[in-house]
Amino acid sequence: MKVGYPQALLYYKYFPLWERFLGGLGAEVVLSGATTKNTVSMGTIAAESELCLPVKVFYGHLLELKDKVDTIFVPRFVSVEKKSYTCPKFLGLPDMIRSINDELPPLITPKIDLDKGWREYFRTIHELGSNFSSSKRKIFSAYRAGVLALRDYHNQLQAGSTPIEFLEKKKYRKVKKTGLKIGLAGHPYNIYDTYTSMNLIKRLREMGAEVETAEMLDDNIIKREAARLPKKLFWTYEKEVVGTVFHWAHTHSVDGIIYVLSFACGPDSLIQVILEHELRSDTALPMMSLVVDEHSGEAGLITRVEAFVDMLQRKKMAQLC
Repeated sequence: MKVGYPQALLYYKYFPLWERFLGGLGAEVVLSGATTKNTVSMGTIAAESELCLPVKVFYGHLLELKDKVDTIFVPRFVSVEKKSYTCPKFLGLPDMIRSINDELPPLITPKIDLDKGWREYFRTIHELGSNFSSSKRKIFSAYRAGVLALRDYHNQLQAGSTPIEFLEKKKYRKVKKTGLKIGLAGHPYNIYDTYTSMNLIKRLREMGAEVETAEMLDDNIIKREAARLPKKLFWTYEKEVVGTVFHWAHTHSVDGIIYVLSFACGPDSLIQVILEHELRSDTALPMMSLVVDEHSGEAGLITRVEAFVDMLQRKKMAQLC
């Protein structure tokens, strides 16, 4: 059976797990491929105009897959930790997708809800695996292999690789470093999709900057920093962004921060205010926010990034003098 896997949204977080799990049960996992202008165009036409760019891109990837596979894997991510939840659009993603007029193949939509406990989660894994095998032993053996693959993936990221380098086997050209280090904050689908981010990581490295992202930090550091908030955040992925930026702000381990967020993303908009308040209150660390949507122009975005990097370089030189 050919199982389509859209190369968008949480692909950058969990793909090694699901690829190894599904592949271990005999499925052929087919990726939709990198985002292109056509992907964004198709997704924008198919999706409701109020949706954020990452979801529109996801729609485009679905349409790229629809004639190539027998089924498409679209998990419903409700919660990935106790008493915390994902973006509302993730909760309703399978339902929204079914509203697409184009005829899609059947969807596999397991409900991932760790707030209900591990027993319920493993029941979901068994039900998912039952689509491919009747052997409970084989299902959980494939799942354990997937967990090990995901663990290796995380280790590689914390060692300094990016998902693009690990998953797509791409290498950035080495350039002369200037000693500048920039923290790149945002959801993985905003900063690692080379089309919608306009190859931001590559461009920063070509400017001589070292780039650090949340995936390169220890999870415990991020959780500890996010716990500094006076009130607990109930969005897991936004909490990761906050913990990452707080870490950089309190340790000054980077020279500046670029925060990439999507237009029409409610949670990101609220987080932006929290981050700006924190940086104004406790630190002189500069932060620039980049808001992207399907109309974002490359020239304007790159001009802003170049100006920000130039400002950081001048500031660093002044500190050394």
